[in-house]
Amino acid sequence: MQILINDIKMPIVHTKDEVIAAAREIVRSDCISAKNYRIYRQSIDARRKNNIHYVYGVTAETDDNVISGGRIRKFEDTAVLEVKRKPLKKRPVVVGMGPCGLFAAWILTLSGNPPIILERGGDVDSRTEAVKRFWKTGKLDPNSNVQFGEGGAGTFSDGKLNTRISDPKQRFVLKTFTDFGAPRDIMYKAKPHIGTDRLCGTIKNMRKRLIGLGAEVRFNTSLTDIRLKNGALCGIELSNGEFLDCESLILAIGHSSRDTYERLCERKLALEPKPFAVGVRIEHSQKFIDGLQYGGAEGLPPADYRVVYNGGRRSCYSFCMCPGGTVVNASSENEMLAVNGMSCYARDGRNANSALVVNVRPEDFEPGILGGMEFQRKYERLAFRLGGGDGKAPIQLAEDFIDDVPTGEIGGVSPTVTSGFKLAELKNCLPQFVTDTLRSGLCDFERRMKGFAGGGAVLTGIESRTSAPVRILRGENMQSINVSGIYPSGEGAGYAGGIVSAAVDGIRAAISLIDND
Repeated sequence: MQILINDIKMPIVHTKDEVIAAAREIVRSDCISAKNYRIYRQSIDARRKNNIHYVYGVTAETDDNVISGGRIRKFEDTAVLEVKRKPLKKRPVVVGMGPCGLFAAWILTLSGNPPIILERGGDVDSRTEAVKRFWKTGKLDPNSNVQFGEGGAGTFSDGKLNTRISDPKQRFVLKTFTDFGAPRDIMYKAKPHIGTDRLCGTIKNMRKRLIGLGAEVRFNTSLTDIRLKNGALCGIELSNGEFLDCESLILAIGHSSRDTYERLCERKLALEPKPFAVGVRIEHSQKFIDGLQYGGAEGLPPADYRVVYNGGRRSCYSFCMCPGGTVVNASSENEMLAVNGMSCYARDGRNANSALVVNVRPEDFEPGILGGMEFQRKYERLAFRLGGGDGKAPIQLAEDFIDDVPTGEIGGVSPTVTSGFKLAELKNCLPQFVTDTLRSGLCDFERRMKGFAGGGAVLTGIESRTSAPVRILRGENMQSINVSGIYPSGEGAGYAGGIVSAAVDGIRAAISLIDND
């Protein structure tokens, strides 16, 4: 039987052996014998600046059947997932190679049904070159960019793996990533992350293994249409003009596949508009954020933060916070501009950045299934023009944004945005309700954290790809509610938010596909 020893407090400077020794002492004092101690969870308690410490959970194995409680409880590790082998009638197809599509393909392959995987962008190496070229020249490849390509949108982000879902399959996701080269500390850190630099190699290794087991990967190939017969999928059309006989399709298209949403609407697949959020990126020096969170304590990893302002009808909150990171141009359509945040594994950049976003509801945009998508496009076009029309991002000092005055010069924080920047008034690329709520939120954050909206903190516009603007409706069997054989999954279908939750949703879709066949 496995046990979990909780609430093991350790000073900032300590060793792994000291953690294990502390766990052994707790077990010994509880009159239990155990072996094979392993660190299961690590977090930092920084609530009191004069008493910052680490908190651990440690697992072990015991033959004792009676656990007295307290800091010790029974434990079952869910890092292993049993996948039943069952031959399907026809070869399944997965659209998209983000975390949802990759893990759906992995489960299908483990079941003995290696799929055809379609990815509109390039492999991670050619995609990286396309992204770098775009940031340098402003010439966008609409099919291979920060949003599209092997690994999905999360590849050019922080590689954050923390999630609020409680599905036990998340442990399997983390273990699978480590099997393919991700840092092993993602298995126990409370806020695990891989980083863009490490995630690229991990994804590539996973793809090679999929191909080795019989999966077929087609890069630079997108889904352009679906064919239906009697309310069921019977085939798909591809961007190269090819038709594939297909009766089971996992749609893991990502939240920026706007042309696919349009075609699915034309084919009357059941969709509905859904809420999302829009705002800006805020940059501070990482040293400033470390001071806010840790005081003068040293020897700790780059600090992060989470802030929320509830202001009547609207909320303003941080999203996708990247310690030691960079603000990136994450556009995927010409003459539009959207930004995101990115960190490498070391998180050793000079600045911290985070989205500050405001909730957007369906009543805020034009009626219709794709009203939210057109809302995003409208403000991305404005941001593109405000940046000068050459790919530069519009920026403004946070304090000037609050005071509604133009920024004359930057100081204190040097912007990191990958495609360059132009001083501008960000209110001109944001809805009025977003501008108003952001200003109130920034003032509230400044009251609680002195210097958060001052000291040269920089805002960059706009952050518009927080989540999908539509939901592709599905039933309990994970299939579209009006077209059998289609499994809408992950962020693009409106059922996930982040790498791990998207991967878990892909796993669930693949298992359902196998069970339903």
